[in-house]
Amino acid sequence: MSQRVLTTESGAPVADNQNSATAGVGGPLLLQDQHLLEKLARFNRERIPERVVHARGSGAYGYFEVTDDVTGFTKAAFLSEVGKRTETFIRFSTVADSLGGADAVRDPRGFALKFYTEEGNYDLVGNNTPVFFIKDPIKFPDFIHSQKRDPFTGKQEPDNVWDFWAHSPESTHQITWLFGDRGIPASYRHMHGFGSHTYQWTNEAGEAFFVKYHFKTNQGIRSLSAEQAAELVGKDANSHQTDLLQAIERGVNPSWTLYVQVMPAAEAADYRFNPFDLTKVWPHADYPLQRVGRLVLDRNPDNVFAEVEQAAFSPNNFVPGIGPSPDKMLQGRLFAYADAHRYRLGVNHTLLPVNAPRATTAQNYGRDGLMATRNGSRHDKNYEPNSYQGPAQTDAALSSPLAIHGWTGTHEAPAHVKDDDFFQAGELYRLMSEDEKARLVANIAGSLSQVSREDVVEKNVAHFAAADPEYGRRVAEAVAALRD
Repeated sequence: MSQRVLTTESGAPVADNQNSATAGVGGPLLLQDQHLLEKLARFNRERIPERVVHARGSGAYGYFEVTDDVTGFTKAAFLSEVGKRTETFIRFSTVADSLGGADAVRDPRGFALKFYTEEGNYDLVGNNTPVFFIKDPIKFPDFIHSQKRDPFTGKQEPDNVWDFWAHSPESTHQITWLFGDRGIPASYRHMHGFGSHTYQWTNEAGEAFFVKYHFKTNQGIRSLSAEQAAELVGKDANSHQTDLLQAIERGVNPSWTLYVQVMPAAEAADYRFNPFDLTKVWPHADYPLQRVGRLVLDRNPDNVFAEVEQAAFSPNNFVPGIGPSPDKMLQGRLFAYADAHRYRLGVNHTLLPVNAPRATTAQNYGRDGLMATRNGSRHDKNYEPNSYQGPAQTDAALSSPLAIHGWTGTHEAPAHVKDDDFFQAGELYRLMSEDEKARLVANIAGSLSQVSREDVVEKNVAHFAAADPEYGRRVAEAVAALRD
C-alpha cells in the first residue's frame, strides 16, 4: 500500500512537519507558516468544556435484544417482537468529580443508554441507583454546588456536602444507598442500572402505563470496601475504564437483563407512595419485575473523545410508544440535558456520528449554527409548512396525554398515604444484614465526622433516626467515637 500524503486542514500537502518556517537559519518564526499556526490553533482548541456532572466516563457499543413480548404495554418499534435487535451505545460515569477524577470512588454511577431505533434515537439516561437525592429540579444546581469543589478551598468539603443534606431530608434514602455496600462498584460490569425516573409506555390501543426500568447485571454484583477502593485508586485511577476496555477486547462481553415494573396509569393517583417521586421506589411486591430483553456490549469505541466525550444523551429523545411522566426531576432534565449539550458541543451536536440516528434519517428544518454540515440544497426549504414536499408532521402522538387540573404556581408534590422522607430509607436499612449495617454506619461516620458544625451533624443524625431509631443511634455513636 502506498504511503498516504499528510495534508493541512484544507487538504494541501505538507512539505515539512518537522521544522517550522523561520527568517533564515535559526531566525525567528514566520507568521506565514500556515501549517504551524493551524496546528497550534487546533491544539489550543482540542478540549471542549467538560460536563458539569458525569464528566468522567467510559463507553461501549452493543445491542439490545427483545426476549419477551411487551407489545401489550408499548407500541415502540424496537420492542415490537421477540428476537429483534437494536444497536446501542452506553456511557458509564461517575457524577461529582472532574474529567481527571478516579473511577473507584464513592459516588453514584451514570448509566446512559442510546438505542439507535428505526423510529429515531431513544435515550434512557439513568444511574446505578433506583433513587436520587432530591425530588425537584429547582434544587439541582444547589445540590451539585454542595458536592463539587468549594470556591475558596478548591476541594470537596464535607461541611458543604452534609450541610445540604441536613436541609434536604428527602436525601436520606439515597444516602443510605450511597454509603452502603454498593456505593463503590468494583467495575461498571458489576453493577445494576436503573432508569430511576418513572416513564410512560403507550400501546397500540392508546392505553397508558407508567414504568420503571431495571437493568440487572449478568456478571453479578461486585463492590469495593472503602479500603479496597483507596488501594485500587492508588494503583490505577482508571480502573473501571481499564476493566471495561480489556473485557470487551478479549471477548468477554458484559450483559444486563432488562426488567420493567408496570403500573396501569389509573392506579397512580391512589398508590401509597407518590409514583413520580425520584426519592422513592415501587416495592417489587406491589409491581413485580417483568423481563423485557438483554443488553450486550461487544465493541469498544475507536476514539474516546469522538465517541465518549462527544456522546450526548437527553431524556427528551423519545420514540412512539414511550414518553415522560409527571416526575418533576424528569421534567427538569428534559430541558437541562439537551441544553447542556448545545453549550458544550454546539447546536449541531446531533449530527456527530455517535449521536446521529443510524437506523433512520433525521429530517427537519434546523439550519446553520456552528459546525453546520446539513444545510440542505436549493430545493430544500427551511420552513414548514411548505409546498415543496418537505418533511411534514404525522399527527400521531408519541405517548398518551396526561390529564391536568388545578392552579398554576409553585406547589409541593402531592402527598400519598405512605409519603415521607424516611420510611423507605428505614426499609432499606432493615433489609441489610448486621455486617452490611456496620459497614454503612462506618462509611457515613467516616465522612460525617469531618463536618465542623455540630448542628449540621445533629440534623443529619436526626434524619437517620427518623428512618430507624437504631440507625440514628449507631451513626451518632460512631461519629462521636471518631470525634473524641
